[in-house]
Amino acid sequence: MAEADITDIKSIGVLGAGQMGAGIAQVFSLAGYDVKLTDISEETLAESLKTIEHHMKRQVAKGRVNPDDVSSALARIETGTSYSLFRDCDVVIEAATENEELKREIFKELCPALKADAILCSNTSSISITRLASVTDRPAKFMGMHFMNPVPVMQLVELIRGIATEESTFDTIRTLTQALGKTTASAEDFPAFIVNRVLLPMINEAVYTLYEGVGSVDAIDTAMRLGANHPMGPLELADFIGLDTCLAIMSVLYEGLADTKYRPCPLLVKYVEAGWVGQKAGRGFYDYSGDTPVPTR
Repeated sequence: MAEADITDIKSIGVLGAGQMGAGIAQVFSLAGYDVKLTDISEETLAESLKTIEHHMKRQVAKGRVNPDDVSSALARIETGTSYSLFRDCDVVIEAATENEELKREIFKELCPALKADAILCSNTSSISITRLASVTDRPAKFMGMHFMNPVPVMQLVELIRGIATEESTFDTIRTLTQALGKTTASAEDFPAFIVNRVLLPMINEAVYTLYEGVGSVDAIDTAMRLGANHPMGPLELADFIGLDTCLAIMSVLYEGLADTKYRPCPLLVKYVEAGWVGQKAGRGFYDYSGDTPVPTR
């Protein structure tokens, strides 16, 4: 397959300045692209810029980034709360919360602000690309670009075509992703794609194992770290991802594939209902209020 020409791509839009959006903005700015970053409030954007700078300095300390590149990369990030910021962007990546209705509303409002030939991507980790594309004015120039968390560290980006995605769109985004130094994996447009189709049922089963009293939080995570050589136990990983995100993805799998093996564990549902959604809330399967995380069950 011939490599696409991406020399005309200069400006990248990132919609959503949370954990994923900040990471995406960081890798593109360090790669020399102008980045336009939006969110619903200036406060969120200010916090996001602080996070990006902090993570860049950590990369410098580890010898992964040249210290001289940090200030120029930060200068390439422009922030704002209006979609008009994206008017000259060549590629725009949506990184909002994993909620289909929210994303569909965003795309309806976003598309009129984009230039006609801009490519639009979603960082969704589970939702149908074809369905999301159907509410836009450019389904042929729409596809999934699923970065892994944390974006600056993780090597993989899943690329997903919708039924209407043009081959030229896919080739351009594949080449652009590789220009970031990332590795791509092409996934078909099925619920949760590849990584989360395999990973989230494992996490859900770990929650069932806890729910049924087979083992404690510590026992389950220790068993999988040392018995399966996983770098992080599944319940610790769930807290890192966010239990609300885990539940959203399991719900997509359960509803999309109509198979009871994907039924979200009732304990996962209960934790999300309680607001105990992991690290970002200070409590999930671990309590993060102290210096060291403490298992809650």
